[in-house]
Amino acid sequence: MSRIPTSTSVTESAVIAAPFSDVWHLIKLPDFAKFWSKLEKAEEVKGTSPETDVVKWTFKDGTVLEVKQEEHSAIDHYITYSVISSQPALSYTSVVSTIRAYPVTSGRHEGDTFVTWSGNFSSDADAGVIEDAKFKRREALADLAAAAKKK
Repeated sequence: MSRIPTSTSVTESAVIAAPFSDVWHLIKLPDFAKFWSKLEKAEEVKGTSPETDVVKWTFKDGTVLEVKQEEHSAIDHYITYSVISSQPALSYTSVVSTIRAYPVTSGRHEGDTFVTWSGNFSSDADAGVIEDAKFKRREALADLAAAAKKK
């Protein structure tokens, strides 16, 4: 059986009707459980080196991911993280994701926040993985919007 060729990247975006600072302050790996309804809890993994930020995300469906922060910029307002372990095991080798936030400075959405959430998967990720990632990011962005509006 041959595989259907598919893109191995996904990017979802949203305009969040909340001030930039309210949105940006939620985008920290240990804080994802404060907004993402699929997460049961997020906790920092102890015992890693001081320069390595690893967070364990426990999802409500029982899936446990350890994610490592690869990059963070308080100037350009983004974080990049990778999945370093998963229970149950993932069906693909790797994924690196980036969340970026931008203040909307003019136009109809002035004062709101534009957020993108991308994922770049290894070439062994199939179309189902990419579709699942698309919908999970859309749901998480909607959850982020709801949490930011409550501030």
